[in-house]
Amino acid sequence: MGQTQDRSSEASRRMDGINRRAWSAPSTVQSFRDREGWTDPGERAAFECVRADAADQPILDLGVGAGRTVSLLRSISRDYVGLDYTPELVGVCRQKHPGVRIVQGDARDLSQFADGSFQLVVFSFNGIDAVNADDRVTILREAHRVLRTGGAFLFSAHNRNGPGYREKLSFGVHKTRNPVKLAGRVVVAMLHAARTVRNYGRYSKLNDEGDGYSIRNASAHDHGILIHYVTLQNQLEQLSSSGFQPHPLVWASADGRQLSPDDDTSDAWWFHLVARK
Repeated sequence: MGQTQDRSSEASRRMDGINRRAWSAPSTVQSFRDREGWTDPGERAAFECVRADAADQPILDLGVGAGRTVSLLRSISRDYVGLDYTPELVGVCRQKHPGVRIVQGDARDLSQFADGSFQLVVFSFNGIDAVNADDRVTILREAHRVLRTGGAFLFSAHNRNGPGYREKLSFGVHKTRNPVKLAGRVVVAMLHAARTVRNYGRYSKLNDEGDGYSIRNASAHDHGILIHYVTLQNQLEQLSSSGFQPHPLVWASADGRQLSPDDDTSDAWWFHLVARK
């Protein structure tokens, strides 16, 4: 038992170190600084689902990053606090949103907040996937603890059965009909090629397969991150075991269609879920 815990702790530290370096890189901070609005139709559908119930109620925004979701959530309620574990992103978020309460902290330890403090807890843009399987369960339990009875946890998660899980070495040259944009993307990819290959060779060795989940080196940030992928069934089981009500609502990322546990999810890059306490 002790050896298993030691291996899990070491895996957590390594994944943390890799991902924190990626999030705090100047290029990442600048990229996140410029992002606004919805990530995709699924996220918009999930936000609209909780809007009325959370109106003018306390909201906790986990993994707020550089503040993409601040305006979206403050349009629901001004009783808002954002949290992120990356100092560089916290600093940018405070600059972009002066006067808004933005704190540095870790979603795995929300002890600065009392039980039942919030009507809505949000962890958008697959932020929960930046930690390993054990830490993920800790986050679910902490979110459940700080929610009021009847409150909602809105979050997104990468789909183990989707196209992202099947990614191989990629240089990030996304297709476009605009030849100028395509040329620019090719140039950027060439400049980053050595780092991309190095990261892929180093971090893909840390890929891990579990029951209903996987840890994989993803292509984002020049293959500089490790991401947790989960099946929809496994995610629903985690929510149930963490104390959430049965039958959470689920939307596919790209087209925003609502999903049931038996649906084919092979075209969904990630899920957006709303689980109630």
